[in-house]
Amino acid sequence: MRVLVTGGAGFIGSNYVRRALTGAYPAVADAELVVLDKLTYAGNLANLAPVADSPRLRFVRGDVCDARLVSELMRGIDQVVHFAAESHVDRSIQGAADFVLTNVAGTQTMLQAALDAGVGKFVHVSTDEVYGSIEHGSWPETHPLEPNSPYSASKAAADLLARSFHRTHELPVCITRCSNNYGPYQYPEKVIPLFVTNLLDGRKVPLYGDGLNVRDWLHVDDHCQGIALVADGGRPGEIYNIGGGTELTNRELTARLLAELDADESMVQPVIDRKAHDRRYSVDITKITEELGYRPRVDFAAGLADTVRWYRDNRPWWEPLKESAALPEI
Repeated sequence: MRVLVTGGAGFIGSNYVRRALTGAYPAVADAELVVLDKLTYAGNLANLAPVADSPRLRFVRGDVCDARLVSELMRGIDQVVHFAAESHVDRSIQGAADFVLTNVAGTQTMLQAALDAGVGKFVHVSTDEVYGSIEHGSWPETHPLEPNSPYSASKAAADLLARSFHRTHELPVCITRCSNNYGPYQYPEKVIPLFVTNLLDGRKVPLYGDGLNVRDWLHVDDHCQGIALVADGGRPGEIYNIGGGTELTNRELTARLLAELDADESMVQPVIDRKAHDRRYSVDITKITEELGYRPRVDFAAGLADTVRWYRDNRPWWEPLKESAALPEI
């Protein structure tokens, strides 16, 4: 079996690759993994270092928008797991062009190549942000798409393209929509690694607005386990929400991080809220639970503590990233 993993040197994609190559997913226990990654600012070969010597891993540096390369790599592929995406909301607000190019045009290129090659399963990894914002309750997979940022709009467009390739061409596509991920190897522009690394350096953390925006937190191991279940047993043409089951306001999350790092409220700097900042996300995971047996396994308190410990122990990984990227520092 051969699996093509796009964005496999990024945060979530590299987690999937590392775990797949170390036996976490029985369905691909003997599979060859071909990783395609452009190595943009958030892609990092160091994320694959623990499995770099695996004879089952082949890394190719390239762009999902490169139709010729993608077509070449797609030959003989049985399954595609498509992680590659521009994913940071703030960057999309500053400029949406890269998001449209990678997330929409890149997904179309991947879908067409998979169709031409007769791939047996295509898993398109998306986000709960395509649903918009929800005040009460949780979104089922049938909820209308109401994205509010250029990032989420580009992912919603990609979702619709993926759905259309199933409906029009019967390409066996599944779409997953996850809640907010956390864990080791996450690029330090996202809230948890940004706050942790700032606090480790004695810098304040920037908290948007009133800090009452609510997110459901999902450990990256649980997310990738859900993706593996969908890749193996998900019904073609279906969408599966993947959530973690821990809803916190940003202020509550900040308090937990302060406690983990022995810091106090004086290290919090309120900043002007993000434009069109979605108030609350919450996905209903009944479908993937009942159909595929998914359950989040990582306790949030333990997962957060392990994540903080990883960043504390891995300065050589994140310090160069913060020095080169001009990330927000208060």
